[in-house]
Amino acid sequence: MLRIHFTGQDLARTTLAEEPDPMWEVLLSLHQLQGRDGAAHYGGWRERARKLLPRPATRLLQLAPPHGYSPDFLTPAEQATTFDEALESVLSTPSQRMHEELELLAVRRPRTTWTRDLAAGQAGAVHVLGRSLRVYHESAVAPYWESIRSLVRTDHQRQVGNLTGAGVETLLGRLHPSVRWNSPVLEIPNFADRDLHLEGRGLRLQPSVFCWKSPTKLQDPNLQPVLVYPVQYAPGLLRRVPADHRSQPLAALLGTTRAAALEVIADGCTTTELAARCQISAAGASRQATILRDAGLVTTRRAGQAVRHELTVLGRAMLAGGFVPADQRV
Repeated sequence: MLRIHFTGQDLARTTLAEEPDPMWEVLLSLHQLQGRDGAAHYGGWRERARKLLPRPATRLLQLAPPHGYSPDFLTPAEQATTFDEALESVLSTPSQRMHEELELLAVRRPRTTWTRDLAAGQAGAVHVLGRSLRVYHESAVAPYWESIRSLVRTDHQRQVGNLTGAGVETLLGRLHPSVRWNSPVLEIPNFADRDLHLEGRGLRLQPSVFCWKSPTKLQDPNLQPVLVYPVQYAPGLLRRVPADHRSQPLAALLGTTRAAALEVIADGCTTTELAARCQISAAGASRQATILRDAGLVTTRRAGQAVRHELTVLGRAMLAGGFVPADQRV
């Protein structure tokens, strides 16, 4: 069991990510690609991903065995909101750290010519790593990104309810059925017996669609602590949603301007920002937000001198093409 020890300062510095982390989804999806668990959730994705897996991407399986250790540099502790930012962080890993983590991997998994070259810091091997990550992401993750993003944001909305209603300790206790909050310690099964003392650094809580059954974390206790936990969602909601196809049915249903407004609000925005991005007047933006809010697709709250618009669970599901049970429609 992993025991994460909090101080009062750690509780104050604990954060909850609102967006999926591109590299955690890449790494954990590589784990899922090699397994058979969670067939109801990942079966369709796994079948397609295996069939279309680009040859350069197969090298990544040397770094990401289905169980056990994968190098921490593949999932930078600093959160990135785009794949390009995350990839840049991976490729800028200091050569000494990359060497040490690949040596740790070699204890559990035989070296290959490529992993030896990568551990030696050879520029060609690092270039191959970047290329492999990019083609894998484009093939297996990017087509599902809007769906992944919608599921993570829906989970975030639910978790914020726990945080707002009862505070961070209640949030930690309800984070996932497999974890237990025994103040001031968060207890997580399915780990080797170990204690992690945060010592004032706080903890980033990162929801993930490809995380399965129980949370995971970085191996190195000296890195900024991150706890990745599984998003809970019904089977069938992980869907391929090509960006160029998404807006067409929405536009047919809502109208072009309103569909565009719904997509802009997915990132969270003020009325002024909505007007600028949709290239309409402030009055027009306010009217579109009001219509979407009255339909239960958008919420509005005051943020200083402005008002900020965000999607509801139903709004996110509509944007991603997902289904929401009637009792969760807002």
